[in-house]
Amino acid sequence: MEPFVYGEHVNVLSHPSEVLFFPDFFPAEKSDAYLEYLKNEIPWKQEPIKMFGKTVMQPRLTAFFGDPGVNYSYSGITMQSSPWTALLKQIREKVAEKCEAPFNACLLNYYRDGKDSMGWHRDNERELGRNPTIASLSFGAQRIFQFRNYKEKLPVISVELEHGSLLLMKGETQHLWEHQLPKLLKSNGPRVNLTFRYVHL
Repeated sequence: MEPFVYGEHVNVLSHPSEVLFFPDFFPAEKSDAYLEYLKNEIPWKQEPIKMFGKTVMQPRLTAFFGDPGVNYSYSGITMQSSPWTALLKQIREKVAEKCEAPFNACLLNYYRDGKDSMGWHRDNERELGRNPTIASLSFGAQRIFQFRNYKEKLPVISVELEHGSLLLMKGETQHLWEHQLPKLLKSNGPRVNLTFRYVHL
């Protein structure tokens, strides 16, 4: 299944799943400024998670921002939201307008180099609801992002996430497909990823 271009975005997956890719959501100069702010001003942490019955450290740094009282649990950890910074609130408004969806939380991931990664998973936690809309914004080094059918494991669909790009996942994507950000054989520069979502209280 090859992605095809439709207007200003790329259709990666179609109904009943729906994944849209906007390669130039933010211009390069603004994306550069956002990357520097996010790397240096966000209180990053490396959290322990449970995988296959074992506790391991996540191969990336994370942070969580959201509206008051919003918490998010996954892989055995619960993250309590920090108040929105002025810049994160500004970015959220821009993303929400494009996606035509409300977002009350943002999980941030800092991939320090190509060795940092995220394994196969689905964002299907109960607090996200049945068919969550998740907007994934990328700043920094280009990385490969992959989808595969949850039951059949094939085909694997790859998307190159570029500096300033936006990936929108909605419909039944989180139920029918899983996704990952694999390690790279060669090291590259840092990348910061912002995943906006709506967490039901």
